[in-house]
Amino acid sequence: MAVQLAKDSIDLGIVARNGPAMVAFYRDVLGLVEEPQTPFPGGGVMYRLRCGTSLIKVVVPEPVPEQKPPPGPIPAASGYRYWTMIVNNLQDIVQTCEAAGRKLVVPIREVRPGVTIAIVEDPDGNLVEFVDMRTQ
Repeated sequence: MAVQLAKDSIDLGIVARNGPAMVAFYRDVLGLVEEPQTPFPGGGVMYRLRCGTSLIKVVVPEPVPEQKPPPGPIPAASGYRYWTMIVNNLQDIVQTCEAAGRKLVVPIREVRPGVTIAIVEDPDGNLVEFVDMRTQ
């Protein structure tokens, strides 16, 4: 039986080591809309940030986890390595992220005709891909 979606998007949970910097990046740099935070079961807090109809949940557990995400480019490790936002202002986003001190892992480049991408690291080292699919 296939999944019967009750919502046309997914929610993404990111367990954070540096909660304030993570929230500031997603809210202040990328412009996601913060919703009320909720307690996280077992201790800590969940920051909820709206990305279209998706919800990005930045979880800051107590105690803060010691392990970091595996470093390196997408194929450097298995598991969830990155997530993607389809955007119309790729150049502006990259400039804003770089001005905020974020590492540009993949500079703006065309990966196939009409599809341009860039990938940045968030404050905890997770990879965020931005894709512009407009015809140039």
